[in-house]
Amino acid sequence: MTDQSNSPKPPVPLRKTPRQGTSYMAFRHEPLEPGDPLLGFRPVAHVAPRRNSITSARQRAFIAALAEGGIVKDAARSIGASLEALYKLRNKPGAEEFRAAWDMAIDRGIARLEDSALARAIEGEMRWVVSGGNILGRERRFNDNLVMFFLKNRRGERYAPDWRNVRPGHPLYEAIKAEVLAEMEGEKGKE
Repeated sequence: MTDQSNSPKPPVPLRKTPRQGTSYMAFRHEPLEPGDPLLGFRPVAHVAPRRNSITSARQRAFIAALAEGGIVKDAARSIGASLEALYKLRNKPGAEEFRAAWDMAIDRGIARLEDSALARAIEGEMRWVVSGGNILGRERRFNDNLVMFFLKNRRGERYAPDWRNVRPGHPLYEAIKAEVLAEMEGEKGKE
């Protein structure tokens, strides 16, 4: 009989139904199509390729994984390469197209992140309401800071005016001007 007291125990699921334990990983972006323009870059050629070189196929797989997930470390793992090797490859002479594809893949990840944050700002997120250790229900919560961030960055002229740019013709300038002129007219009438 074997002693199983030292053997590792399987992890205990935190949810009663395992499928409920989802995360953003359950809704990852669709993989790139083979004809995607992002994969049309000229790979970095190796002068003396070795068994573990990052070949053209691995470079394209890395860019595809990076565009899908947006995280360099995860994309590197997906092709079995180190971050150090990929950054060296990125900085090599002749790697301009690889570097540009890398940057475009990161931009796709940022765009998806922005879409996700905007959806959360608009739709809010469901949270459990707990009091005294008892679950009372769920409620939708909105993040006002996230909403203001989007308004200031996407509608800055209205929600985050740069006072240095407020000149004649700017709506804020014209509103203040009209208010001051109306106030001056009101004071003239009192005299």
